[in-house]
Amino acid sequence: MTEKNSMPGSNSGLPDLYRHMRRVRTFEERVGELFVRGKSAGSMLHLSVGEESAAVGVCSHMHDGDTFTTHHRGHGIFLARGADPARMMAEIAGKETGYCHGKGGSMHIADMGLGHLGANAIVGGGIPAVVGAGLAARNGKKDVVSLAFFGDGATGQGILYESMNMAALWRLPVMFVCINNQYGMGTRIDQATANPRLHERAEAFGLVARTVDGLEVEEVADAAAELIAGARAGKPAFLAIECYRFYGHARKDKSPYRAEAEEAEGRNKDPVLRARTKLIESGIMAETDLDAMDAEIAQEMDATIDFAVSGNEPQMSSMFRDVYAPEEAEPEPVRTRIERILARQ
Repeated sequence: MTEKNSMPGSNSGLPDLYRHMRRVRTFEERVGELFVRGKSAGSMLHLSVGEESAAVGVCSHMHDGDTFTTHHRGHGIFLARGADPARMMAEIAGKETGYCHGKGGSMHIADMGLGHLGANAIVGGGIPAVVGAGLAARNGKKDVVSLAFFGDGATGQGILYESMNMAALWRLPVMFVCINNQYGMGTRIDQATANPRLHERAEAFGLVARTVDGLEVEEVADAAAELIAGARAGKPAFLAIECYRFYGHARKDKSPYRAEAEEAEGRNKDPVLRARTKLIESGIMAETDLDAMDAEIAQEMDATIDFAVSGNEPQMSSMFRDVYAPEEAEPEPVRTRIERILARQ
């Protein structure tokens, strides 16, 4: 997504926001299926079900040339930014046809073409990169903004506060987006911080800061539009989006640390269902039209699994490709060196 669009015949941007959220939700459901089938690379992947409004609402106001980093739960953000879901699924499956040729997997997807400076498995690890990107944009007088997406767990990392201070001090075109899904792994936020009003921390550094309810994607989009526009003008910002993580920390985490009643209540805060209900009740779209849209998206995402499963794993000979500069000679793999030495005997 590069800008906020609306469906033909409607003066509301909600249909387009809904469509993108439904794509993110369905993709994540298929990622879970890939894991259950034993076709994902590695044993860890993290779903963003319940957080769709954060990804879609913010990305709806990003422009071509903008850059961003994500955390380990970043599939939906990258998809909302315009990524090809088939190539994403192939990367999660560790296949050569993926964005990083199967070497990045779920937590390390990147694509410079879409401005994705990289996902990061280290909590808060991608945050300082946007300060560098913002500094380069400011010095180069480019009309772009750089966004760092991270979870509430990263608010316990000092690198966030160093980055916010530098962004505010140098008036960089940077925005910090905290997707507060209420849990840092298995620790609920009110057990980790005495003041859960996270935007107040950013205000102390001189950033323009807000907290919005992730149940309402339009509210997220409106706040993002205002703050991103300000960041482009040299007023760095912080946006906290309150959501609820529907499932465990990772796909195999059954979240024994949460009561069933809490999970049931949390899953009622469903931004996708909320948007669908509003579209029907307001008369903007008919339920049959939404059903058709959902079915089309389901078919698209079903095809991503077929694409991923049918792909080839990267060849051993490509292990150093994309690691060293193209003009630099690749080192000899240890296995090849051993075989060469043994062949002499």
